[in-house]
Amino acid sequence: MNKKLHLSVLALAVAFALPAIAAPAAAQLSDWPAPKSAIAKDAKLEARVAEIVSKMTLAQKIGQMTQAEIKTATPDDVKRYYLGSVLNGGGSWPNNNKHATAADWLALANAYYDASMATDMAIKVPVIWGIDAVHGNNNVVGATIYPHNIGLGAAHDPKLAGEIGAATARAVRATGLAWVFGPTVAVVRDDRWGRTYESFSEDPLLVKSYAGPYVKGLQGRFDKDANVVASIKHFMGDGGTDQGKDRGVTKASAAEMMNIHGQGYYPGLEAGAQTVMISFNSWTDTASNTEHGKLHGSRVAITDILKNKLGFDGFVVSDWNGIAEVPGCRNDSCAQSVNAGMDMFMVPDDWKAFIANTTRQVESGEIPMARIDDAVTRIVRVKLRAGLFGKRPSANAYAGKDAALQDRALARRAVRQSLVLLKNEGPALPLAKGKKILVVGKTADSISNQTGGWSLTWQGTANTNADFPNADSILAGIRAANGAANVAYSADGAGVNVADYDAVIAVIGETPYAEGDGDIGPNGTLRHSGRHPEDLAVLQAVSGKGKPVVTVFVAGRPLWVNDLMNLSDTFVAAWLPGSEGKGVADLLVAGPKRYDFSGTLSFSWPKTVCQTSLNAGSANYDPLFKLGYGLRSGTRSRLGQLDASYPAGGCGVSNSFPVYGQADRASFPLAIRSGSEVKPLGADLNATFTLPNVSVQTAQINTQQDARQVTWTGPASIEARGTKAMVLPPAASKDGALRFDTIVGAAPAGKVTIAMACGANAPCGTPLDASALFARLAGKGKQTVKIPLACFSARGADLARVEAPFVVSSSAAFTAAFTNIDILGGGAKEQDAVRCEELK
Repeated sequence: MNKKLHLSVLALAVAFALPAIAAPAAAQLSDWPAPKSAIAKDAKLEARVAEIVSKMTLAQKIGQMTQAEIKTATPDDVKRYYLGSVLNGGGSWPNNNKHATAADWLALANAYYDASMATDMAIKVPVIWGIDAVHGNNNVVGATIYPHNIGLGAAHDPKLAGEIGAATARAVRATGLAWVFGPTVAVVRDDRWGRTYESFSEDPLLVKSYAGPYVKGLQGRFDKDANVVASIKHFMGDGGTDQGKDRGVTKASAAEMMNIHGQGYYPGLEAGAQTVMISFNSWTDTASNTEHGKLHGSRVAITDILKNKLGFDGFVVSDWNGIAEVPGCRNDSCAQSVNAGMDMFMVPDDWKAFIANTTRQVESGEIPMARIDDAVTRIVRVKLRAGLFGKRPSANAYAGKDAALQDRALARRAVRQSLVLLKNEGPALPLAKGKKILVVGKTADSISNQTGGWSLTWQGTANTNADFPNADSILAGIRAANGAANVAYSADGAGVNVADYDAVIAVIGETPYAEGDGDIGPNGTLRHSGRHPEDLAVLQAVSGKGKPVVTVFVAGRPLWVNDLMNLSDTFVAAWLPGSEGKGVADLLVAGPKRYDFSGTLSFSWPKTVCQTSLNAGSANYDPLFKLGYGLRSGTRSRLGQLDASYPAGGCGVSNSFPVYGQADRASFPLAIRSGSEVKPLGADLNATFTLPNVSVQTAQINTQQDARQVTWTGPASIEARGTKAMVLPPAASKDGALRFDTIVGAAPAGKVTIAMACGANAPCGTPLDASALFARLAGKGKQTVKIPLACFSARGADLARVEAPFVVSSSAAFTAAFTNIDILGGGAKEQDAVRCEELK
C-alpha cells in the first residue's frame, strides 16, 4: 500500500467510525542505508573549498569550528577569533530586547557578517547564525507560531509540514539569519519525556514521511532567497531514553536504532539536509551489550554510522554544552568529541577557553590535524552550498520585512487540521452562531499556554498575551466567531450560573515547558489532574448542571484524562496549536465556511496512568484510543463513564512514593497555616500567597518554577496534606525516609520543627526539632534532605494514619524553598541521611 493510499484509507476509516488502522509495516533494515543526497558534490565547489581551507591558520580553523552565543560574543569577537558561527538560545534576543523587530535582528546579523568579512583571513569566510526556529521563527515577537510537531503529526499531512518549513525559512531570513536547528525527527517511546511535543509521532514511518518535505521546505535547493540551512536532530535515539528521561540512556539494539530512531534521517539526508545536530543521550546496544556512551563522544555514531554508512558530507554540530556530557570533558574542552567526528561546537559561554584548549590539544597531537581539516572542510562546503559567501544578510529579498514573519492563514489551517475529536457525545460541532456560550479554564485566554515551550523564551514561560501582538487566544477566536456579546468568560468557573448559557467550552491543559522541566520523571504518572488539579476543579464547577460541556485539551503529549472526559460531553485534543486561536474556534463555532475535524492521533492515547511507553505494535498494546483514531463531527462516540481510578504512588520506581513535586501536585497539595487560618497554594505560579506571619512565592531549586519559597516572620507552617491516609508500598516503607530538596535562604531565628499529621490536623507524635538542621543548611544552595521514617515513628507517629506527611513549622523568621517531596525506600540507610539524634 503506498503512502497516499494508506492515508486515504485511514481517512475513510475515521469518517465512517471504523476501527483505527495501523500503518503498514516497513521492510526491516538489516544495515544502515546509504541515502543519496539531493545536493551532490560538485568538483568546482570542492576545489574552492580546498583552496579556502589550505590558506587558513590553525587559529582560523578552530575559530570556524566554534559557535558562541550572542550574549557572550560581539561582532568584534567574530573578527578577532574567526568565529564560524553564533547562535541565540531560547530567550536571547538582539541587545537583550525581547521585543526586537526584524530590523533589529537584521542589524545585528549584518554586524556579525561584516565582522567576519573584516578578518585577516586570506579568503574571508562568512559567519553563520543559527536559531531554534522549531515552530515558526518562534523567538521573534510578532512572528507566526505554528502548531508544535505533535500537532502537525496529527494532521497526517507531510505537504503541510513542507509549507510550514518554507514559511519558517522566510521568517528566519527576515531577521537576517540563515540556519535553522530543525526539524526534530525524534520517535518518542515514553510520553513522560518533556520534548514529546517536538516529535511528529511515535510511528517511525510517519516521522519518516515528514522529514523530507520539511527539509525541502527549509532548504529548497539553495536557489531562492527564502532558503535556509536545515539541521535534522537529534542524532540519535533522543526520543527513546529509558523512562523518558531527558539526556538519559537509550537502550536499543542497532536494529532498533536503524528501524525506529533512524527513520527520519534517511529522507532528511536524501532531501539534502546540510547539518545534523547530535543528541544529549547515551546509547546502550542491548543486542551486543555494547556501551556506546554519550553520543557527543561516540565515533561509532558520528563517524562510522552518520558520515561513513549514511554518507553525510555536511557538518555535524553539538547541542548546547553537549560536550560536557561526555565523561572526562567540560564545557570548554573535549578532544574525544573532536576525534569522534564533531565538526562545530556549540559552546555558548566558554568558547574562548574552548578555542585555547582545542589549540593546545592539536599542538600536542591529541587531536590530529587531519580531523581539524575535515571539520573545517565540511563547514566551508556547507557555507558555499548555501550561497553565504559574498552576500550580506540585508541583501536578501526578505531581510528586515516584518510581513515575512507572518503567514497567519497557513497557521490557522494547520491548527484546524491538527485537532483530534476524541469524544463526541454532546451537541454536534460546530455550535450554531449566536448561542450563549460560557468559556472557562485557565488556557482559554492564555496565548502562552497554547504556544507552549520554545515560544519567545526557552521554556515558553514569562510571557503574556501582550508579547504576541499578531496572535489570538482561543477565547478571542470564540468571541470573534460567536459575537463577543454572546460569550462570557470565567477562568475558574466559580460563582457562574451555568443555567444562563446554552453550552460551556472549557479550555484546559498543560502549562509551558521544554526539555528538563517538562520531564514527568521516572516515578511520575500520566495523570494530568495530578499536576494540574485546577483543571479538574473547573470541570467539576460546570459539569452536571444541565448544559453540555465541550472540553478543549491543550497539551504537549497524550495524557490520562479519564476523570476529565467523564465530566465532558465532548473532548478535543488541541495539542499546542500556536498563535492562531481562531483555528481552534473554526471547529467549535459555525462560521461563513463550515469546517470538520480531520486530525487523527499520531500518538496512542493511554487508558491507565502508567501506560507511559504505549506504542503501536508493542507487546500488550491496549490504549484507550489507538494510533490513527479520530472522529468527525457527525460520528458519535459511546465511551460512557471511563474508569477514573488510579493507584496510589507513581510508576516505575517502586521504592519511591511521591508526596509533592513535578510528578504529582494534587495527591498531597501544599497549603500554609497560621493559627486557625489555612490557605491552599493554588496553581498560579505567579501569585504570592500570604497569611499572618507567612508568605509563599514560586522559586527554582532544580528547574524553572519547580519550588515554593516560604518566608516566615512568626509562628506558621507549610504542609502537604491529602484527603486520606497515605498507603506506602512495602518497598517505599522499608528503611524509608522523608526526602525533599531545599534551599535555605535565611537561617531560622527561632525553633523550626518538621512533623507528620493525621486526620483533622491531629498530630502524629511529637514534632522533630529541625532548627539545627536548617541552620546548618543555610547559604549552601540546593540540598537534599532525607529524614528516616523511624525518627517520626520513634516520636509516636502512626504511619498508617498519616494524611500530611510533610509539615514544617517555624516560630520566628525563617526562609526556605521546598520541592520534590517524597518517601524513599532505603533512604534511611543512605550515607547522607539525617541522624535522628540531630532532631531533638
